[in-house]
Amino acid sequence: MKKRNVIIMGAAGRDFHNFNVFFRKNPLYNVVAFTAEQIPGIADRIYPSQLSGSAYPRGIPIYSEAMLPKLIEKNKVKEVFLSYSDLSNETVMQKAALVIAGGATFSLLGPEDSYIKSKKPVIAVCAVRTGCGKSPLSRFVVNFLREKSYKVAVIRHPMPYGDLSKQAVQRFATFDDLDKQECTIEEREEYEPHIRNGAVVYAGVDYEKILQAAEKETDVIIWDGGNNDFSFYKPDLQVTVADPHRPGHELLYYPGESNFIMADVIVISKMNTAKSANVRIIENHAKQYNPKAEIVKSRLDIAVSNPNIRNKKVIVIEDGPTVTHGGMKYGAGMIAAKKYKAKPIDPRPYAVGSIKDVYKKYSHLDRILPAMGYSRRQMKELEQTINRAKCDFVVDGTPVDLSRLIKIDKPVVDVDYEFGEINKGMTNVLLGFEGKFLKKAKR
Repeated sequence: MKKRNVIIMGAAGRDFHNFNVFFRKNPLYNVVAFTAEQIPGIADRIYPSQLSGSAYPRGIPIYSEAMLPKLIEKNKVKEVFLSYSDLSNETVMQKAALVIAGGATFSLLGPEDSYIKSKKPVIAVCAVRTGCGKSPLSRFVVNFLREKSYKVAVIRHPMPYGDLSKQAVQRFATFDDLDKQECTIEEREEYEPHIRNGAVVYAGVDYEKILQAAEKETDVIIWDGGNNDFSFYKPDLQVTVADPHRPGHELLYYPGESNFIMADVIVISKMNTAKSANVRIIENHAKQYNPKAEIVKSRLDIAVSNPNIRNKKVIVIEDGPTVTHGGMKYGAGMIAAKKYKAKPIDPRPYAVGSIKDVYKKYSHLDRILPAMGYSRRQMKELEQTINRAKCDFVVDGTPVDLSRLIKIDKPVVDVDYEFGEINKGMTNVLLGFEGKFLKKAKR
C-alpha cells in the first residue's frame, strides 16, 4: 500500500510527541513536514534524523504554518493533523476549512493513539486554558506526596525551542541545569518553581525515553501540562483546572474542553478573586458535561516581596503564554499592583524590536508587559523595554526571578502565587489516590 503523505501542524510540543508515538514507525503514513505556530522562531528548523528514525534519514523540515496551503499542493498531501493546543473551537474549524479547501483531510489525534502507559501511577494536571493555575496546583501535589515520603518526578509538557537533538531527554534538578541547557524564559517559568521546592523536572522531545528515565527514580509521576493540552501519559487521576476569570472557556477551546469532559476532578481556581456568578457557570457546565467529576474549589494566594508601592508608578510584567495565546488581559502581577494601590503604566511606548510585534499581534494587551524571551535577542529586547520605561518599580508577576536573567535598572517587586486549599478539597482527593495506588505499591 502506498504511504499517505501527511503534514503535522504544531508548536514544538504535541506535534513532535504525536510523530514519535504514532507516525515514526507507521507504515501507512509519510510525514513530509511539520508546520509551526504560536512560538516565535521555531520554524525553519529540521526535526533531526536522530529523532525521526530510519524512515526519515534526512529528518523532517519544519515550516511556518503560513506556508501550509503551498505545502499541501507541492507535496500532494492527503491528510493534515492538527497537533497543538489552546485554540478556540472557531479557530480549529477555520484551520480545518483551509486544509479542506486545499484538497486534504483534516484530522485530530486522540488520547488513545498518543498516550504512553507508565509502570508507575500517574497524576495528570491539565487545564481548560493557559494560565488557569496548573503549575501552583502541580507544586501542591508534589509537596503533598513528598511530605508523605514518596519519591516524585515531575514531567513537564515540552518546550524544545533550541537544538532538538540535544533536547531529547532533559533532567533539571538545579538552577545550573537551566543555565547549562540554555533554557528560555518560558521554560524557566515552569521549571524554576519546582526546582526551588526541591523537585526534579523532566522535559524534552522523546517522552517515551523521558518516562523510562523518570521511572527509575520515582514512586509516582506528575504530568504538569502545558497550555490546555491533554496528557502524554495515560493518567490514573486526571485533574483539570478551570478559571472563573474566563467562565465558559471550558467549552470553547481545544483541547481544553476535552480535558474538562475527561477529568476525574475539576478544580475551580482563583476563588478569592472570582465573581460568584462566574463560578456558578463553571459548576453548571461541569454538572451538564461531566457529572461524574468531583468539583474542588481553591484560591490562588498572592504575595509580594515589597508591598510599599502605593501610588508608585510600576511596569507590570506577566507570564508570557498566559497573556499572549492564553488571551488573559492581566495576571498575578496586575492583581498584586491593584491590591497594593500601585499605578501601572502603559508599557507599549517603550517596546522595542520583537516586543513591538507582540503588541501588534495581541492587541488586547495594554497595561502589562508579557515576559517574552524565546531567544537571547528577545531577552535583550525585553530588558531594553523595561529599562526604557519611566516608572518607579518593576512588578514581576512571572514565576521566575527575571533579575537573574536580565539586567534591570529599577527596583523589582517579586510576585509569588501558590495554590490555596478550601475545605481540604485537594488533600482529600490525594488521600484517595494514595490509598488506591501508592500504599498498595509499597506493600
